Amino acid sequence: MAAFRLALIQLQISSVKSDNVTRACSFIREAATQGAKIVSLPECFNSPYGTKYFPEYAEKIPGESTQKLSEVAKECNIYLIGGSIPEEDAGKLYNTCAVFGPDGTLLAKYRKIHLFDIDVPGKITFQESETLSPGDSFSTFDTPYCRVGLGICYDMRFAELAQIYAQRGCQLLVYPGAFNLTTGPAHWELLQRSRAVDNQVYVATASPARDDEASYVAWGHSTVVNPWGEVLAKAGTEEAIVYSDIDLKKLAEIRQQMPVFRQKRSDLYAVEMKKP
Repeated sequence: MAAFRLALIQLQISSVKSDNVTRACSFIREAATQGAKIVSLPECFNSPYGTKYFPEYAEKIPGESTQKLSEVAKECNIYLIGGSIPEEDAGKLYNTCAVFGPDGTLLAKYRKIHLFDIDVPGKITFQESETLSPGDSFSTFDTPYCRVGLGICYDMRFAELAQIYAQRGCQLLVYPGAFNLTTGPAHWELLQRSRAVDNQVYVATASPARDDEASYVAWGHSTVVNPWGEVLAKAGTEEAIVYSDIDLKKLAEIRQQMPVFRQKRSDLYAVEMKKP
């Protein structure tokens, strides 16, 4: 299957977990009625984003939020990338993305491997590591359309992760993410286009909608970029569903016209995966 519709849900996040989950499921159903075959929620879709919230909102996987995602994926017969939620496991907290198949099965679980610890004086200081632990593994899943690689937000800054996914045959990379009003205008689109061009893949990002009253204000602008670096679809700041028709024939043409994978000098350099 050389083409399919992708939907990104730019959800307005509230402090009420059950409302967030209910509204997310409603948007997922809407996306499915519009022909979406793969749907992604944003980072931290069931909880406000912030270190003080992660312990309060954390749950097991499977748990109440992911059970609802499993049910709606099966109901809608789609592949559902569950954004991310704060996950609790063995006394540790993770920023975790769960993926469900059209039969409701958990296909993949990805724990954010690069934690968002930054300090831009006078602008923003944030330390995910105050409460979260990093994951330590890659995560891909297969669909009838293509193989998909997963990252979360800050992971997008690390080109090596995307390169590993491309080496493993991924043609679409999805990063649920919540950039902010400092990093968003500077780097959000730039990084997506860079990862897409570097690896000749489609790149999609799903952000929460912007809430200017929140303690952490998300940039919004959920986006889909093609392997030529062109922005195919982009949301504003408000709650929305972004649709894009992914054309894998176009990807194959770009790779044929500019065969960078065959031209890499593996005798001089390499990016290698040190563990699965």
